[in-house]
Amino acid sequence: YTPVGELARLGSAWLGWDSLSGVQMAQPVVAGLDVATLTARPRAYGLHATLKAPFHLRAGHTLAALRDLAGAFAATKSAVEVGEMALGHANGFIALRPVDAPDALGALAAATVRSFDSFRAPMEARELARKSTPSLSTRQKAQLTTWGYPYIFEDFNFHITLSGRVSKRDTDAIVKALTDHLGDSISKPIVIDALTLMGQDRNGMFHQIARYPLTG
Repeated sequence: YTPVGELARLGSAWLGWDSLSGVQMAQPVVAGLDVATLTARPRAYGLHATLKAPFHLRAGHTLAALRDLAGAFAATKSAVEVGEMALGHANGFIALRPVDAPDALGALAAATVRSFDSFRAPMEARELARKSTPSLSTRQKAQLTTWGYPYIFEDFNFHITLSGRVSKRDTDAIVKALTDHLGDSISKPIVIDALTLMGQDRNGMFHQIARYPLTG
């Protein structure tokens, strides 16, 4: 999911990358905070919430076919009202998260994971070993092996990442800076009315390839 409107404009500026136009953006100057360093890790991905984790295309599968599937999939799914979002620290980083995530959101994410997995190339043993960290539960390790990502299905949590790893003691200052920067854009309930297919360039930056309205 990629936001639109003011949240997209301001959030992309905070990260320093606009995935829609594929250009770097001037980041806000905040006294006492190094915004560029704070956002270095999530910058490449742009402002988004992951539904299906990034993957390499399986041999014999094409981007054109993936685009066709994305369009067909979106035509069978309805928009999801996520509702109010809130800034906070969880899992080591600052993000916008639903105050009360609806069941329909988890169902959409699960369907997305399953429906596109035939296009995912198997993860190489080295990458699998790197991502299979001790902090993962047995179920999460199994999901990483089977689906290429541990935080899916029961472990899924919708979030729009706005920082790299930060300590909890820095949360108040960062949340205040984000609240000031994003303004009224974070008070508007989010509706997922489209899914975005994204791709990574040779420099590691993610670009929006196409946005598919949920019209089911």
